[in-house]
Amino acid sequence: MQSHSSHSNQRIIIIGGGVIGLGIGWQLAKAGCTVSIYERDQAGRAASWAAAGMLSPLAEVNLNEGDLRQIGLTSSQMYPKWVQELESDSGMSVELRTEGTLIIALDRDDMEELQHLYELQQMLNLPVEWLTGAEAREVESSLSPRVTAAISCDADFQVDNRLMAQALTHAFQKLGGMLHEENPVEKIEIQDEAAAGVWVNGTQVEADVVVLSAGCWSPLIPGLPEAIRPPVRPVKGQMLALQMDQPPIIQKVIHAPDTYLVPKNDGRLLVGATSEEQGFDTQLTAGGMFELLRGAWEALPGIYDFPIVETWVGLRPGSRDNAPILGKTAIENLIMATGHYRKGILLAPVTAREIASLILTGETSEIIEPFQLSRFS
Repeated sequence: MQSHSSHSNQRIIIIGGGVIGLGIGWQLAKAGCTVSIYERDQAGRAASWAAAGMLSPLAEVNLNEGDLRQIGLTSSQMYPKWVQELESDSGMSVELRTEGTLIIALDRDDMEELQHLYELQQMLNLPVEWLTGAEAREVESSLSPRVTAAISCDADFQVDNRLMAQALTHAFQKLGGMLHEENPVEKIEIQDEAAAGVWVNGTQVEADVVVLSAGCWSPLIPGLPEAIRPPVRPVKGQMLALQMDQPPIIQKVIHAPDTYLVPKNDGRLLVGATSEEQGFDTQLTAGGMFELLRGAWEALPGIYDFPIVETWVGLRPGSRDNAPILGKTAIENLIMATGHYRKGILLAPVTAREIASLILTGETSEIIEPFQLSRFS
């Protein structure tokens, strides 16, 4: 980042202070740019806060998502070094855990799906291992006796996403970045087909580059021409946290057929997540909670008496094809980094590196090229 001195004196405005906006801001501030982040609420408290922190490119692989798979694997491989750099710059831990992930089957139908997934993972030469039900219970002894088989994904890690959002906030500000919370952008100022800055509190703030990374609120920012309004929508996810006994009931992340379970260092066990097309609705529902608890109990019967310590709803930013929107737009100096859907935490390192590099060099890298907004036109 330090070598792009010709561009490092730029004034950058980032709209949105989740892990994506904060990550980009941190890298640009580190390169010597003047960076301001405008956040409508509190930094890192929307989708970034509501996530589970899973880094699961192996477990969530899909045959039809070649470019998305590649960027996910790239970002996952960047994680150990990114965490080291972030913890050094922020003075905080983000609790990267490397115990891996188990994907489990509970009946014959699950088993068939699991076999299809395993064949795909093998075809793609991914480092995974097939386990019988008995072998899975040797790895995690609290798994239900109903578990018939599992895939072990030892290279799928997890972080504490809330700590990561806080660490990014610290690192960004320590390096001179300016964070304006509870300051919604009223309008993007566009002059002669180029972004010139934003309006906040009735005042225009000038910038050389504007980055739109406002999650599911990205298309709602005034001033965007209709042709470049990103097709991003909110996808509701309900979640809950249980308090585990000591020692913890599991060490690995468990992907069960109807839920996932993510153990955290503080003893919480996250159970997620519903996926609902309900617009900006953030109500918890009895049905949502019931389905999550039922799915969790079927995989891990031992949770039955654990106290529920938190429930919450997040709004994932899903694009039309559920892949991120990254890079330049038809408006000069307006760059997008939005629409990460369920992969915002996973893709934070690669997004931060590549968008910062794009701003500093003017060059779009091969890895983000397929994700430009122009793919929808």
